[in-house]
Amino acid sequence: MTDLSLHTPSSLLKSPSVDAPRGDAAPVAGLPASFVTDLALRHLARKGELKLYALAQQLGLAVPEVDPLLNQMRGLGLLEVPRRGTLDGDISYALTEAGQRMARLAFDKCQYAGPVPVTLADYVAQVKDQAQRRKPLRAERLRHALRDLVISPYLLPTLGSALNSGKAVYLHGDSGTGKTFLAEHLVRTLEGHVWVPHAVYVDGEVVQVFDPIVHKRVTLAPVPQGTLARDLSADGRWVRSEPPVVMAGGELTLETLDLSYNAHTRLHTAPPQLKANNGIFVIDDFGRQRVSPSELMSRWIVPLDRQLDYLTLSNGTKFAVPFDVRVIFSSNQDPQALVDPAFARRLGYKIRLKALPVDRYRDVVLQACARAGVPPDPAGIDHLVGTLHARERRPFYPCVPYDVISKIADLDRYLDQPARLTPELLDWAWHTSFGQPGVPGDALVSTPSGA
Repeated sequence: MTDLSLHTPSSLLKSPSVDAPRGDAAPVAGLPASFVTDLALRHLARKGELKLYALAQQLGLAVPEVDPLLNQMRGLGLLEVPRRGTLDGDISYALTEAGQRMARLAFDKCQYAGPVPVTLADYVAQVKDQAQRRKPLRAERLRHALRDLVISPYLLPTLGSALNSGKAVYLHGDSGTGKTFLAEHLVRTLEGHVWVPHAVYVDGEVVQVFDPIVHKRVTLAPVPQGTLARDLSADGRWVRSEPPVVMAGGELTLETLDLSYNAHTRLHTAPPQLKANNGIFVIDDFGRQRVSPSELMSRWIVPLDRQLDYLTLSNGTKFAVPFDVRVIFSSNQDPQALVDPAFARRLGYKIRLKALPVDRYRDVVLQACARAGVPPDPAGIDHLVGTLHARERRPFYPCVPYDVISKIADLDRYLDQPARLTPELLDWAWHTSFGQPGVPGDALVSTPSGA
């Protein structure tokens, strides 16, 4: 099976034909030439003067695609050539006075000044193609991704099956059982690379998709200097990226799941699930959003069922986009208590996380000691496991050890003394963590310094 990192966007192989409006020139990169002309005007207005290859690079197009457009713009009196080099490609362009006026009008229409957007058809084809080329998750890959987690081996086949299914995964359990920590590790199962467009052209509007926070750019091999081949080596409208990972929590609303529109720039921004295409979308603390779970699930019902999402532009145009997203919900609440059975059925895999058995809990304590920089001590570990947990009947949740032991490290840094996992310090850290009475008022002074 071909690795996604070696796959070229389908737009590099062919572009869908788009009929140009009457009176317009032939389409450029599948878009109306008038749109690309406005975009070139905005680039030139910002830069002042650009060489042919530099402008082609700004537009994300090959020189042979840009050259005819610039010749047409020169014929319309929008461009002038202030200087030429010794090579045919070493030619500079600048706006004429008429070009400056047209550039101002172009900015009034839209302030987008990036690479040429791809067509919606190209984007849909690319997402679907990358979905088909995705490698299935194998056991070895999952074990590697979760190697630093203390997790039941019996849970691994369920997690692997869930991620391969493409269906939603619902992780639930009491607070502190490690749901968020597990979800963050599951994103490590993604492999290969995907192509993400800077923007998509839909019904005359620009939808920005590439987000440097979500899409981690993969650096390509450098092109030799001194050649014009650098703007021909790849389609600059696409960015080669690691598979995207989007994480959202209590801030998620119905509005954030639709296109965001800026009336000043007249640009649309893709919602998180669109940015997450060919990747993973983690929704943490599901049930704690400002909108009810039923309303959120009503919004998700079509995408989860049909792998298709519908978005609406500011001009009222509604359009469909692929929904190739592995959705992972994390919640403290049982799914049946959050949503009705019809919605619960669409949460394909429901995985409950529970307290750990004592032997695995001790492994988590050792990990917490290493993470906090506190040397493990058998007497201290026995006190934590056998006395503190037993006395207060607190389950062995994996969040507890680091929450407690890290406070000992904080105190020892403050007192400038070696970290120690003593029963006295564990008593203080335990009560500081859970806010329970029972520690003498002078314990902060006498306990740490008394040894």
